[in-house]
Formats: sequence, C-alpha cells, structure tokens
Amino acid sequence: MASMSPPRTPPRIFAKNRRQALRQRLRALQARPDAARYLIEDMIEDVHERLAFLRFDPRRVLVVGDYTGELARSLRAKGCEVIEADPADGFEEEQPYPFGEFDLIASLGTLDTVNDLPGALIHIRQALAKGGMMITSFLSLGSLARLREAMLEADGERPAPRLHPMVDVRAGGELLQRTGFADPVIDQRGLKVAFRSLCRLVGDLRAQGASNVLADPGPNFDRAALERASAAFTAKGEDGRTVETFEILTLSGWRK
Repeated sequence: MASMSPPRTPPRIFAKNRRQALRQRLRALQARPDAARYLIEDMIEDVHERLAFLRFDPRRVLVVGDYTGELARSLRAKGCEVIEADPADGFEEEQPYPFGEFDLIASLGTLDTVNDLPGALIHIRQALAKGGMMITSFLSLGSLARLREAMLEADGERPAPRLHPMVDVRAGGELLQRTGFADPVIDQRGLKVAFRSLCRLVGDLRAQGASNVLADPGPNFDRAALERASAAFTAKGEDGRTVETFEILTLSGWRK
C-alpha cells in the first residue's frame, strides 16, 4: 500500500498574535469621530450591490470583519438572521467554523493576512448551506504603490520587509477553482485616495486594520529613514497631495 504524505504546512508569513492585536487596536482607533473607514464602506456597498443584482435574499448570514456593524444592521433590517465574527475576538479563519449552514458568508478585509488562504476558503465553503454564497473582499496586488516606493527609497540598498505580499486577480481565480466554488466571479477595483503626508496615510492604514502583521516585520525606521520616506512620498504627489491606490479584490462563488 502506498504511503500517504502528510498535508503541506503553509509558510508562516503572518503572525497571528500581531494580527489579533491589530484588529483590537483598530476598534480603539475607530472610536475616534474622524476615523477613516472608506475601505470597509466600499466593501459593504459592494456586497449590497451584488445581492441586489442577483436578487439574492439570504436568510442566515455570517459577516466576518465588518468592525462598523453596518452590514449586519442593514441585513437584519431586511429580516436576516446575522452572526458577526472578527479576528479581534479570536475568530479563527484557518480552522473549521464552529457554526454553519449559512446562505451567505461575507468576509471583509481579513483574508489577505491569513497564512493558509486556500484552507480559509475551504472552511468558508464548508460553512455554507447548499446553494449558499460567499463574498470576500480584501486588498490585493497593486495596492499602496507609492508607499512601497517611498519605503524602498528610505531603506536604500538594504530593504526590509514592511508590506506583506498580496494576491492578484489571476491567483484569486485559481483559488476559487482550487477550493471548489461553483460559478466563481473575480473582480478587482481601484479606490484612489489623496494624502497630504505619509503620516496621514499610515494613520489611515492603522485605523482600518491594514498595517503590517508580518511574522518578520523587519526593523523600525529610525528618524532619518522616516524623514527620507516622508520626503519621497510627498515628492510623488502634486499640489501638496499624493494619490495612493487601494486595489480591492472580491471573490465570490457558490456551494452547490
């Protein structure tokens, strides 16, 4: 009898403890009246548009990652039963879900920082009822190009890992096929935001849970490196504003 090889262990790119701490810090920062939340607002609007276009009225829904609670509130107003979950509370996306049989699972802004993305998608599919739908959105390849360039210039000849690797459209499509979703749809859209300074961009990233959770994040910038990065970021703009792009990848599919 041929021996079976053990399952491959995914590489440890992200630190789970840092990821949970980031989500907890996000909640504290979101308590401020001027907190940025344009990424999650865009993702929520997209979920509503997809459901309306498909004329899909789920009865039982799981929402993961919406720290505003807005998607759950709006779905409950339509009569849906909604469960909310978040990595900040220890919800583990890389393990089988402790609940299931959902008509819809909407995962917003969290799956770009799991070590085993194929496994996480499989757990979503298994938590869906037959005929259930997944919609997941997260930042993808092409995001934060100006920030990446500024940090590389600041680091000079010895660049450090500061921004995590991201999934592109092609890989997203392959993931949906690999994990068994039916009728997969892959979309990417760019959201452009202008910033007066690197400091403001970094503040927005922290407030929206989009900052570094790498297992090996590299050394912090010293004052001189931070000044170089800030100057490089400003130099890439015009009229005192630098436009940064957030590429949001949305994967959707069904459990047949």
